[in-house]
Amino acid sequence: MPLLCCCLLTLLACLATAPPAAALPRPRAVPRPSTDAEARTDAYLTSLRTASPHDPRALRGFFLKLPKGGDLHNHLFGAVRTEYLIALAAGDGLCVDTATLTAVVPPCGPGTRPAADARTDPGFREAILRAWSMDRFPADRSGHDHFFATFDKFGLVPARHPGEVLAEVADSVAAQHQFYLETMVNPASDRAGQLADEVGWDPDLAALHARLVAGGRLDDVVAAARRATDDTDAGFRAAARCGTDHPRPGCRLTVRFVYQAFRGESRERVFTELALGMRLAERDPRFLAVDLVQPEDGPTALADYTPQMRMVRFLHTVYPKARVTLHAGELRPGLVPPEDLRFHVRQAVDIAGAERVGHGVDLRHEADWQRTARTMAARRIAVEVPFTSNAQILGVRGAAHPFATYRAYGVPVVLATDDPGVSRTDISHEYQYAAETYGLTYPELKDLARASVQYAFLPGRSLWRGDPARDGYRPVAACAGQLPGSGRPPGARCRRLIDASPKAAVQWREEAASADFERTVAGAAPRR
Repeated sequence: MPLLCCCLLTLLACLATAPPAAALPRPRAVPRPSTDAEARTDAYLTSLRTASPHDPRALRGFFLKLPKGGDLHNHLFGAVRTEYLIALAAGDGLCVDTATLTAVVPPCGPGTRPAADARTDPGFREAILRAWSMDRFPADRSGHDHFFATFDKFGLVPARHPGEVLAEVADSVAAQHQFYLETMVNPASDRAGQLADEVGWDPDLAALHARLVAGGRLDDVVAAARRATDDTDAGFRAAARCGTDHPRPGCRLTVRFVYQAFRGESRERVFTELALGMRLAERDPRFLAVDLVQPEDGPTALADYTPQMRMVRFLHTVYPKARVTLHAGELRPGLVPPEDLRFHVRQAVDIAGAERVGHGVDLRHEADWQRTARTMAARRIAVEVPFTSNAQILGVRGAAHPFATYRAYGVPVVLATDDPGVSRTDISHEYQYAAETYGLTYPELKDLARASVQYAFLPGRSLWRGDPARDGYRPVAACAGQLPGSGRPPGARCRRLIDASPKAAVQWREEAASADFERTVAGAAPRR
């Protein structure tokens, strides 16, 4: 792929779709007053932080119980606990290659062991656990290669049990006091790959798309993806006992899917997977959006970055109802040549028209990054921030991370987990890290949780009016003065909004949980 350089013509081409700089807002902070309940909860958080002797369990308990909205950047197969994957592999009679610790199909011949041996051999179990996750990975070493290698090692296992895996992940999300999950999946990707190989590549994207849909070929793949998702749903409901007298917690979670295309594949395959994902998003309400995954620093990902952004832009004109979130800027100096640090977030925004950006870590290394930040703020393009994976993969943490920069420029920020099973983390840890590293108050944490639903792709009207990242979270007129904790039940107009809007319904659950949380800690919090 031709890479973006600093020449004027290429730069102008990338900026062509952006609003003029004069129309973009300047960096600013958004102060907001807190309610008495919020102030008491913040005082309690402060007391936990400054307690002597320090009680890390009490502080962890605060963040575990904190309502945290939704997770918008989550890879389903990377989100499940590694211990659960080992148990599934053993139950399936799978084998483990003793050299690579990769799960393989039986029979277990030379150089392999039954995965079931992990039940009785602690050393073998420990080796698999460390190969399939970041468990006890040395903090002073780059985890980039190990992190991404885990997926090929355990990938066979969740692919055989997507419904059960979803039930396990849904339970874990619900246990973190979250109410919504957008998780990345890729049903029928093998069928999409076959179709792409048959059609081949054509730089004329309109002609390429026409060949994909000719004779209903792409629709056949869409149908296969929907059938696979039906099977996943059925497996989830059975495993989670939904609709029975004893449902698991995950049954109460609102779940939607983002279709992930693999940026390290051939151009025709990337295009076909993106087309499949967007067509699904327009035809199946369980799917909302597309994303590009795999290491952004891979050779094909780097070489084809700009063409892939153009693919997304073109397909979005064909499928305007599909939403777009893109891994972009998951890079750091030294990982790629300097010229590859200068444009990824910008092109995701300006060329592909991304509505959210995943990671966005290299922002401050990009050319004219301030303008990109202002553009994101003006267009309400949220950045999805998974602190733990950013540290493990890129070694970027603390002041080196652009979290505070995005907030200073008014860019909507949502905290996320990425691959919590691989990372050995959870969303409570991400919130606690944010609070302790950047000195966030309880009201700021509450607004981060609100943002994780506000900027979700879940359809329906929002409970909030205007631009919350700029103006704060103010309820729409129909629900003004009637939020949970106000002492007033929702009136007829507010109730109609909640009943008609999936987004507002989840937002209301978040507000109700926050009000309960504040009441719970109020008794332990010092009075002002």
